[in-house]
Amino acid sequence: MKKLYSLSTLFVILIVFTGCSKDILKPYDDRIEGVWELTDVNKVGWGSTNLNFTGGRFTFYGNGQVDYEDGYGGFYEGRWDIRTRNIPDCYIDENGNSFCDGRNVRTLSINVTDFVTHDVRSEYFDEIVFTGTNRFKAYLYDGNRTYVFKFSR
Repeated sequence: MKKLYSLSTLFVILIVFTGCSKDILKPYDDRIEGVWELTDVNKVGWGSTNLNFTGGRFTFYGNGQVDYEDGYGGFYEGRWDIRTRNIPDCYIDENGNSFCDGRNVRTLSINVTDFVTHDVRSEYFDEIVFTGTNRFKAYLYDGNRTYVFKFSR
């Protein structure tokens, strides 16, 4: 019975690691390389919207360079950077005891310039999360508003 259990466990492990993309094992810096389309921006909360990016195509290069096409004929060049930061999560229980925990998030900053019009655009995304090999979401937290940017290949 133990042999059967061991063989079936090995079989499941082989299927999982051979049938799935290995992108989840790659660092975010490597996963973001390539051409991405900003397909949607959702806003949650109150207030006006003044965003630097609402659509277009981004090409992220491994050396930290980025090209951005805004969809209206504008072509921008610049830099991108992904960093990891810890967000503390503190709370007080019903007995008055304070507990702090945290989680690591990846942030993304994009700074680009259209050298013809001298228009400069930049954004700092508070958190990015890959939701698949060909999709990721970038979150911008702005007071009472949260913007969710959806990117796809």
